[in-house]
Amino acid sequence: MGFGKMFLLNLGLLITVAYLVNVIYKYAFTKISFKINYFLSLALFIFAGWVCMKFGFQLNKDVIFDLRVVPLIIASGVYMQPLALMVIGVGIGLARLTFGVNDAAIAGLINLSILGVVCAGLSIWMRRSNYRLIVKGAITIGIVNILNTINIAVFGVLPMKKYMLEIVPVTFPLTLVLSVVFALILWDFQIERRQTLELKYANELLRKQTEELRTAKIALEERANQLALASQYKSEFLANMSHELRTPLNGIINLAQIISESEGGDEAANGDDTPNYGTIIYKSGQDLLKLINDILDLSKVEAGRLEVVQEDVVIAEMAQMLDMHFEHAADRKNVAFEIRIEEGLPCTILSDAQRIGQILRNLLSNAFKFTEKGQVKLEIRKTGASDMMQGEWIVFAVTDTGIGIPEDKHTTIFEAFRQADGSISRKYGGTGLGLPISRDLARLLGGFIRLQSKVGLGSTFSLYLPLTSEMKEQGTREIDPIKTDTVALGSHS
Repeated sequence: MGFGKMFLLNLGLLITVAYLVNVIYKYAFTKISFKINYFLSLALFIFAGWVCMKFGFQLNKDVIFDLRVVPLIIASGVYMQPLALMVIGVGIGLARLTFGVNDAAIAGLINLSILGVVCAGLSIWMRRSNYRLIVKGAITIGIVNILNTINIAVFGVLPMKKYMLEIVPVTFPLTLVLSVVFALILWDFQIERRQTLELKYANELLRKQTEELRTAKIALEERANQLALASQYKSEFLANMSHELRTPLNGIINLAQIISESEGGDEAANGDDTPNYGTIIYKSGQDLLKLINDILDLSKVEAGRLEVVQEDVVIAEMAQMLDMHFEHAADRKNVAFEIRIEEGLPCTILSDAQRIGQILRNLLSNAFKFTEKGQVKLEIRKTGASDMMQGEWIVFAVTDTGIGIPEDKHTTIFEAFRQADGSISRKYGGTGLGLPISRDLARLLGGFIRLQSKVGLGSTFSLYLPLTSEMKEQGTREIDPIKTDTVALGSHS
């Protein structure tokens, strides 16, 4: 009999229809609405069943054997709505009537309608079952083919004995095997299509993320440029304004000094307070001038406009000037002040005397400010290479017996306008600019500052400067105020 050839022709036609459906879906279905897309997909499954019947095996003028159940089996794994499967089953059954209305056609309509209901139930079972997909597919194919054979035997026009003994042994295995083959082909086809879609979606997502990153990068670059420009404007403004403010302020200070020195016998006898007012104005002007100078130095460093002059710095002269500068402060606070210079130091070093003096004055001013009793000591010595440093360095170590600094504040105090405790500014005064300026100046000189301190035991600020020009060319060093590998200088009480 010609069942085999005809069923293989059916299989080839189903594969062709599946390919055409994929092409139509790719270029047409994706551009129409979901509802129209859904109804067209139902029509395509019914059409596939009609094609199988069109090219099926004509046993006689009324009876046709074909693979019309295969599209229904595949649909049971595609549609989640049971009603859709019943529509496809009835639709394929009605399509049988297009080849003539007779008893065999009516039997085919009843058979496909029953199979549509069964596939609807199998679809629900497959959605709820935890079996693997291949197991669920095999069970569905087996049940539909067995039920199809029973329906034809019961409702068909052929004698049951002849059908069961002569036709079923040939058609059932062929239908079962070709159903499995087509399902596997379609499954592989769907996997490849799904991978293609996933790759498409992944590429689209990557493209969107790339575009978002590019947009974010542009925004960040614009923001960074704005911040850099704002910082530049701020630094230039502070530098220019600080310079402009010093000129009238110097005039006020000079006039206040003249008033404070103008104390005469007549004014004193008459109890005139003008000289006292002049002294207050003079002192306030000096404080304001110091603040402006600090802001000017800080803004110049930030703007990169602070120049360092390399010259021979006589260490003994530097120590003598500092001793004269702070001798009166030590006497006024009744605090011992001592300067020690280690033997064997070179007489001069190549650096900027003005900036070294500025750093040491800041460190010594802080030492006297926060020391109520005890001593303040400046020790100048030389240190060699260590694990943390290379080459020879000269160290200016300022040690005091003051209030000390908590360990968690060792970094904070080197930030502009910050002090170890907010209450310090109220008790001791100051803006917190001295140490940040000293840190930046030390970097410009090729050195760095280290801090050792404990609350209640005083502090040691050590300025490290390189002794050779080769060491300066290595670049500035980071300030590491938390490191404590430097030996504490002097005694604390």
